[in-house]
Amino acid sequence: MTELLTAAQMRAIEQAAIASGEVTGLELMERAGRGVVEAIFEEWPELAPSWGPAPKPPEFSGQDEEGHRAVVLCGPGNNGGDGFVVARLLKEAGWAVEVFLYGDAEKLPPDAKVNYERWGEMGEVLPLTPQASLELAHRHIVIDAMFGTGLARPLSGLGPFLRDICDCVDAGGSLQLQERWPFSPPVVAIDIPSGICADSGRPIFDEAAAERIRRGSSPVCAAANLTVSFHARKLGHALALGGFWCGKVVCADIGISSQASRTLPRSELVKMANESGSRFKRNGHKYSHGHAVILSGSVGKGGAARLAARAALRVGAGAVTLGCPPAAVIENAAQLNAIMLRAVKGVDGFNAALEDDRINALCLGPGMGVSDESRGLIEAGLKSGRAMVLDADALTLIGRDALLFGMLHEKCVLTPHGGEFARLFPDLAETLAAPATTGPAYSKVDATREAAKRAGCTVLFKGPDTVIADPSGRCSINASVYERSAPWLATAGSGDVLAGFITGLLARGFAPMRAAETGAWLHTECALSFGPGLIAEDLPEELPKVFRALGI
Repeated sequence: MTELLTAAQMRAIEQAAIASGEVTGLELMERAGRGVVEAIFEEWPELAPSWGPAPKPPEFSGQDEEGHRAVVLCGPGNNGGDGFVVARLLKEAGWAVEVFLYGDAEKLPPDAKVNYERWGEMGEVLPLTPQASLELAHRHIVIDAMFGTGLARPLSGLGPFLRDICDCVDAGGSLQLQERWPFSPPVVAIDIPSGICADSGRPIFDEAAAERIRRGSSPVCAAANLTVSFHARKLGHALALGGFWCGKVVCADIGISSQASRTLPRSELVKMANESGSRFKRNGHKYSHGHAVILSGSVGKGGAARLAARAALRVGAGAVTLGCPPAAVIENAAQLNAIMLRAVKGVDGFNAALEDDRINALCLGPGMGVSDESRGLIEAGLKSGRAMVLDADALTLIGRDALLFGMLHEKCVLTPHGGEFARLFPDLAETLAAPATTGPAYSKVDATREAAKRAGCTVLFKGPDTVIADPSGRCSINASVYERSAPWLATAGSGDVLAGFITGLLARGFAPMRAAETGAWLHTECALSFGPGLIAEDLPEELPKVFRALGI
């Protein structure tokens, strides 16, 4: 688990370090440039000088026998200053380096101006204008140092360069240099690809750029094979299209001491989970491990609830009961063994079932339908005050009914996908979908936090960039991107399994926010463990393997 920072938080950390006398801004810029060069040689060791795979500039000397070539595109801010440092270090390593500047050198920030002048003693700075020709073929590396985390406006006039950069990435795909050069050099972005908002992962563009997109021409942001961040990853690396545009993200240490960013190993995650609700109790019986009830739809519509029930049992609920209309009992009995069955005839039948005070978690929605009776069942569940997951059809009904929405309480977890979120919170969804024209852009984190505050409960907004928030404003992201990318999770029923995981964890005593976070994380872990070919039924069955790997 890694803490992600906003651009403003990162600036505050840097400024605090400078104000304390721990480091100067110029030293931070030098460390950042060094970190980029080291990341390049780590990713593509064939580019590193022959005297070592992890050289430490500026101790390089001599001419590299392969004659490596780089293009460095610098912007008008400190991101451009980092680019000048990279250019200088590569030049000292014997590379042939071309440097372009977008903007007026006289208006560069002080530290960036110093590094501009240092580079000027070694080589030329060419203006980056719409008329400039980058001719990126036959380069080993392209460095995007135009705009980093501080971007707050569209990249007007940079369409041709953005297209050239994206063509490099699109043409090769692979990070293996020998498969790409000399026709499409890999692109390395400093901080984040230019044009992407570091707080939201969304491109920032104006109407002219939007028109280019509609015509299928120049893109509005750069793309990268490798993105080098500093000190900590930013929200935009994980949200929206950040994972697509950034390629692979590495984080370079620039020597700032701060508690604002931390990474917890798996062992610590397991400890935290056990503190919330131990998976393995040393004594007791099944009901002391929690009893979850999942309501099913009618005949032929019980598959989603069965998936959720199986997931709740596998994740550790001591007992799971699937409640269904009397006509559907035989169908469900033919497919379930360890999961108990109960005929639930309408709202009265559900209220009778809820008289059992051993039931401590509910899951309502998967396959229930959107009838008046389903609405009554949801109302009864909410009135019971029990911890509960509301998914699928339950979300549609709550989105239509202000009374039901007003009954939501702090023990609830809502698990909407994009369409369901729009039905529940149409204004938030509209704002999130609107083109971002300034930065920091409205993000999925912003939307989910506001949704949780309005609903008064935990909201898990699903997607490759799943965002989870509670009414207090606490927020986390379960991003299935980069090394945790699991596109095979996009399969029918996987959301029902996630609902079941969370329900089972609620039954075990996990707080709603922790249950949602842990359930989402385990959901991705199971998909990664199984691999391609996954279907929803495989997810719960992969849990024992995942638990063994975690040592629990």
